[in-house]
Amino acid sequence: MEDKSSADIEYEGEMDTSDEEDIRNTVGNIPMNWYDEYPHIGYDWDGKKIIKPERGDQLDNFMEKMENPDFWRTVRDLQTGQDVVLSDKDVELIQRIESSKIPDSAFEDYAPWVEWFTSEVMNMPIRNGADHKRSFIASRQEAQRVERYARLIRAGLLKTREQKRREREKKRERSFYMMWSTDDAEDENMRRITDHIPAPKRNLPSHAESYNPPPEFLFNDREMKIWKKQEETPWKRKLHFVPQKYSSLRQVPAYPKFIKERFTRCMDLYLCPRARKMRLTIEPEDLLPKLPSPKDLQPFPTVQSLVFNGHTDMVRCISIDPLGQYLLSGSDDMTVKIWEIRTGRCLRTIPVGGIVRSVEWNPNKALSLIAVVADRKLLIINPAVGDHLVVSKTDSILSVPPIQTSIVSEKVKAVVQWDEATNEEWANGIRIVLNHFKEIKQVTWHGRGDYVATVMPDGANRSVLIHQMSTRRSQLPFAKSKGLVQSVLFHPIRPFLFVATQKNIRIYDLVKQELFKKLMSYAKWISSMAIHPGGDNVIVGTYDRKLLWFDLDLSTKPYKTLRLHSTAVRSVAFHKRYPLFASGSDDRALIVSHGMVYNDLLQNPLVVPLKLLKEHEEFSDFGIFGVTFHPTEPWVFSCGADKTIRLFT
Repeated sequence: MEDKSSADIEYEGEMDTSDEEDIRNTVGNIPMNWYDEYPHIGYDWDGKKIIKPERGDQLDNFMEKMENPDFWRTVRDLQTGQDVVLSDKDVELIQRIESSKIPDSAFEDYAPWVEWFTSEVMNMPIRNGADHKRSFIASRQEAQRVERYARLIRAGLLKTREQKRREREKKRERSFYMMWSTDDAEDENMRRITDHIPAPKRNLPSHAESYNPPPEFLFNDREMKIWKKQEETPWKRKLHFVPQKYSSLRQVPAYPKFIKERFTRCMDLYLCPRARKMRLTIEPEDLLPKLPSPKDLQPFPTVQSLVFNGHTDMVRCISIDPLGQYLLSGSDDMTVKIWEIRTGRCLRTIPVGGIVRSVEWNPNKALSLIAVVADRKLLIINPAVGDHLVVSKTDSILSVPPIQTSIVSEKVKAVVQWDEATNEEWANGIRIVLNHFKEIKQVTWHGRGDYVATVMPDGANRSVLIHQMSTRRSQLPFAKSKGLVQSVLFHPIRPFLFVATQKNIRIYDLVKQELFKKLMSYAKWISSMAIHPGGDNVIVGTYDRKLLWFDLDLSTKPYKTLRLHSTAVRSVAFHKRYPLFASGSDDRALIVSHGMVYNDLLQNPLVVPLKLLKEHEEFSDFGIFGVTFHPTEPWVFSCGADKTIRLFT
């Protein structure tokens, strides 16, 4: 007797009137994992819960697997949670499905073929009448109909089944099209017919292709050898044939390459597409950016007004007092001169005993002080010009030494020493002398006038020093070497210190004492830098003839790279009130540019070169050393190797 599975028993239970045996789950086709958190798995016909059967742990399952011989054919019913043992018929059905066979085992795969139509060829045709004579002649009506169909196909009015199928597929796809067709839009097929592009004509034959060419077109022995050597590379030959001479046209034989050349010509015409290309007429002026006219950006310096003569050697640096009345200059003749700007008269000449490489006027209007760098000394000088009350007040402040509240470290003492001026130096205006252990290159004041920073490129980690005038103290801001320092500047508004090394610019927060930002210049050697009065833009001059504009809010990379000079750029400067900046180079050129910085952060700065001023004379391959602007007027000063200082207004 055949064993019945639980599924067969359950099916027979549908016909039974006893409700106790009918335990079918009535929850329907829902995910059974919804009942994972409940003790039941569904509801039967009476609405009673179907309790999940007890399940042992993995050890019980393993013991059942080893003891139960029908474990391999036992499956779990997800609807009731019961274990169902498959019958032999069910196992056979599953095996046939897995082997890609027809599930029904009674189906005969290789039944005998039933031949519905005969495959035997008949000996006699159906009709035995002879073909009419007109059946061998093309029909006139059919020819007209074919011609009409061809004309409709060329015009695009008659389409094949394949074309109709492709159009239906295109309509199903989402496509964008013009709602109204324009007047100048022409059908592609009609354009090919009406606007026909003729094939290019062949070149006319030359004298070498004549049957009786002139003697200079015939090959000599040397040219014939070269022509034969180029058999493997025929495209290098000047001619694809050997010119020959005949006495008459009747003696000219047939051309052997006629068929090949005609075939090549046909292939070129067939494979090479012909299309009309509209040439763009672009003027060179259209490629240049649209910049405003320099006339709309006035005022800016245009002419040379004054020449300050008096130094006997190269003038390396200049500076202007905050009120714009006096000019300070330093030269290789070991002197510092103070000039009156309006008249060009030299008011004072102060000997400093060394080559002056940097000078800077104190920005505090309440003090009359200048900082002068002479070799290894930093001299704090009272120029004794201007308001007498400010001059006397400055002397009274500097004559009283401050009270030392802290002990100066030995490391700082080894770098710099504060000395009082001697009687002779005091008579020349020198009030304080700071002796450094290396040669100083640059000096710069803080905006309030109490701090001054010096740069010694050869000082390694002690190359930058910050000195405080009120306490007569110095400090080393960096413990490690950041590279070959070229220049330092204080931020005009915020407590930031800009340090320019040979290739990069680092911005340090003096309050938090940490690195704020690092600007990548991608230059070989930085020479100088200047900060915009707003503090958000920096221009950098380099020895590799470039002028870099940095927008600190935009990126750490240069916003603009200007290549205006032909030699090294030695000095750059910003104007404090006007949107102007200037750069001086060894090519004796002073270039004034317009640099407008907008209050809108979304608008980029506008940079426009305005004027090229080339009045300095060349001296030992040097040009302009220093550039600075007047604090209130649109004037620019420049000093150079020709021992002069020039004012452009």
